[in-house]
Amino acid sequence: MKLVYGPVPSWRLKSSLGIDLLGDRYCSFNCIYCQLGEVKFPTSERKKFVSLKGLQKELIEAANKAERIDTITFSGMGEPTLAENLGEAISLVKELKLAPIAILTNSSLLGNKIVQKELANLDIVCAKLDAPDEKIFQKINSPHPQFNFAEILKGIKAFRQKFTGKFALQMMFLKENRQFIEEMAELSQEIAPDEVQVNTPMRVKRVSPLSEEEIARISAYFRARGLKVVSVYEEKEPEVKILDPEQTKKRRPQFYR
Repeated sequence: MKLVYGPVPSWRLKSSLGIDLLGDRYCSFNCIYCQLGEVKFPTSERKKFVSLKGLQKELIEAANKAERIDTITFSGMGEPTLAENLGEAISLVKELKLAPIAILTNSSLLGNKIVQKELANLDIVCAKLDAPDEKIFQKINSPHPQFNFAEILKGIKAFRQKFTGKFALQMMFLKENRQFIEEMAELSQEIAPDEVQVNTPMRVKRVSPLSEEEIARISAYFRARGLKVVSVYEEKEPEVKILDPEQTKKRRPQFYR
């Protein structure tokens, strides 16, 4: 399996060339809204899942063929910070100087000092926060037993204080947490991200998205508290030519339904 896929159209990161260091469904969460479905291998342990041999070659080939690349994003089929060779991979990508480098993380390992040091070399970190407390966290994110809400929130705050790049909070709003807008906004103010990404699960049939009107109301509430907001309904996804449909389908199946 190749490590590079896409580029995929992203309302947050525009034309995003993906890197998958997992190779299968390894994740520390089992979120009810995940577009990839049930987690095959729930885990909290960092491991080397794939070899980085050929990563730079794949990236160069993709960059030469792609019409446009706005970001190179570590994501894939699970939680990318579980990959023990993530730091090495980030260094290899930075050497090429192709585009800003980002990661989409569920925040479970942001309190880990080794992970903090590795992510410090990124341009953009998009960190998940979907809940205001332990009960809703368990309901929405269904984490590996090692993780609890208080420790993850502590990790997010610790990482935010150190990180000098662009730090975004990803917030997925659905029926399970829409009544906690005030609490979520208060947590956002405490964390002080560069932006809050207000999302709702539009790509998953088993979970209903909130309406455009409701997401607009949530976004307005956050903005009224001095937070910069980008919203899934407001931002446009660019037109993108996907280079390798087979590899991309494994990580972003919604493009092929």
